[in-house]
Amino acid sequence: MPRSPAPAPPARTPSAPLLTVAGSQLVAAPRTAPRAARRPPSTNPYLRLLATPGARAFTTGNLIARLPMGMLGVSAIIMIAGSRDSYALAGAVTATGLAATAVVAPFTARLVDRYGQARIAVPATVLAVLGSLALVLCVRYEAPAWTLFAAYAATATTPNTGGMSRARWAHLHRGDPAALHTANSFEQSADELCFMLGPVLAATLCGALFPEAGTLVGAFLLLTGVLIFAAQRATEPPPTPRTRTAVSPLRAPGMPALLAVFLATGAVFGALEVVSIAHAGGAILALQAAGSGAAGLVYGSLRPARNVHGRLLLCLAAMTALMSLPLLAATSTASLPVLALCLLLAGAATAPTMVTGMTLVQRATPPGQLNEGMTLSVTALLGGVAAGAATGGWLVEHAGTAAGYAAPMGAAALALAVAATGVNDGHGEDG
Repeated sequence: MPRSPAPAPPARTPSAPLLTVAGSQLVAAPRTAPRAARRPPSTNPYLRLLATPGARAFTTGNLIARLPMGMLGVSAIIMIAGSRDSYALAGAVTATGLAATAVVAPFTARLVDRYGQARIAVPATVLAVLGSLALVLCVRYEAPAWTLFAAYAATATTPNTGGMSRARWAHLHRGDPAALHTANSFEQSADELCFMLGPVLAATLCGALFPEAGTLVGAFLLLTGVLIFAAQRATEPPPTPRTRTAVSPLRAPGMPALLAVFLATGAVFGALEVVSIAHAGGAILALQAAGSGAAGLVYGSLRPARNVHGRLLLCLAAMTALMSLPLLAATSTASLPVLALCLLLAGAATAPTMVTGMTLVQRATPPGQLNEGMTLSVTALLGGVAAGAATGGWLVEHAGTAAGYAAPMGAAALALAVAATGVNDGHGEDG
């Protein structure tokens, strides 16, 4: 007799529950634990950038350390001028500190490249903070004027925290031009934010509390931020011991012309600052910084053009054109709102120019000397700021504030001419 086929087992579905007894009740339990929903990757380039392991920690420390960069100079001027009743003395002291920084900063950056960020940045910051504290004591106890110069010159050991942060991004995203473009844009916008908020915070502290408050708070923030930044060892680029064959980034192909561009760009900033303060007061400068910071963030979210040199020329041409707006506003109308709008628009090209210039500096500098290369560019920028401030001040005194706005436009045109004739992209196109 033929056997009847065995009944097919009931179909099992992966999601069929299991029955179990809990106490006196029969309950259903899932066979497997539900999987956690995976979030799709963000389309925002800045969120993707900050999602890099360790990035948020070192960025937090760096922002805290960078805020005093916009505080300490203003605080010193308020403190010294209020105590000695001399803006000339205050300006001379801060100018001496700027000159000392231009000499010392590249050597500090070279040591950072050679021995590591944490090993050099912390003791260098301690020396700088001691210089700030010495300045406070000299002002407070009416020490001779020469002691003010000596104390403020000691702050020249302050490490280039922005350069160290950019070096970390370059280490973490080497070979990824798009990520580096976003990182450089983020860092430039952070610079603009700190230099916009720093003077306001300094003036508020010195006015609301006591004249030394801005310097003391700035020194505390600097040391705290550098300690937090230096503690993030996982993202720190490895040190590169100096060899006998190593040469200064100054000798790298295209670097002298790039530094000349940064020098001229710094003159744009220095002249614009002095002329705007003389024409309408310092508060109006916040609009230029706001325009620059916003443009930097937008620029970093865009896909960059492959030809970096062409990008720099385009940015410099835009900056030259936009710097004509404050000149036109000042010479054609006395309306401060119109001038404010023109300054806001003029700032729109400065951050993209700085971002693209820093990208070329990173490409031209040997990998083991990034801190030194970027510090050289900052030194050139500071030298340009000093030259631009002197030129703008001379024009204001001899030709008036309206004509003074010709200085930043002329400096931007000079930067464009230098870039067009001397700067080249030694690496070709971005990959």
